[in-house]
Amino acid sequence: MSDFARQQGEFQRGILTADDSVLAEILDSPREKRETLFGVYRYAYGSRLVEVMRNDHELLHLYLGDEMFDEMGHAYVKARPSQHPNLRWFSQGLPEFLHATAPYSEHPVLSDLAALEKTLNDAFDAEEANVLALADMAGFAPEVWNDLKFQPHPTASRLDLSTNAAAIWLALKNEEAPPDAATLEAPSRLLIWRQDVTPMFRELTAEEAMMWDEAATGIPFGVLCSMLATYDDPDSAAARGAGYLHGWITSGTLAGVSADE
Repeated sequence: MSDFARQQGEFQRGILTADDSVLAEILDSPREKRETLFGVYRYAYGSRLVEVMRNDHELLHLYLGDEMFDEMGHAYVKARPSQHPNLRWFSQGLPEFLHATAPYSEHPVLSDLAALEKTLNDAFDAEEANVLALADMAGFAPEVWNDLKFQPHPTASRLDLSTNAAAIWLALKNEEAPPDAATLEAPSRLLIWRQDVTPMFRELTAEEAMMWDEAATGIPFGVLCSMLATYDDPDSAAARGAGYLHGWITSGTLAGVSADE
């Protein structure tokens, strides 16, 4: 390794891990000590990453305010140095960090807000794919419907929140005063996807969330309807299942359908 490459490595390590051994390679200036000079690089690096986090989590930033968000952001930078050359992925671990790290873990709405924004960002960046249309269903005879399996669109995913973070997110998005944070008696079950170029989400009932989760694993439609019969009136289970399926297709959350062989 060349001496220059070694110095570069030590400089990078000094910024990423707070290792001060690189200071031996730096000279004091006439006006400042080397610790101060190198500290400028460290702060600039951290501030750039926090700026990225602000862009990825605009409404969490709005909810916390500049000072609290920056304090949280620098704590995240210190705890989880960037490991990926693409800054798009730097804040992927933020929901987990907020859930597990005091004092943020004392306010679960923060990790829920971060998780919601992360999943919306992921939906925006997800790959393109065909969207299942109602016309595509016309090719299946009624007798094979029980065997149909559905493929979720790559942009579609499920997220459960323990707090009213979705209501807070919507209020902030609409430039309204958000409600007070609250823990819910039952999880808020969200379906998140991209419609055209816009990330979307809506809340599901417990029954629809169950059906989506099972359908996403390849469970055939007939079995799904049998599961629905355990939730409510068995006589209307097939109709309810068809209603959920119609909503998924018209909103563009499915990419394909096939008959079980």
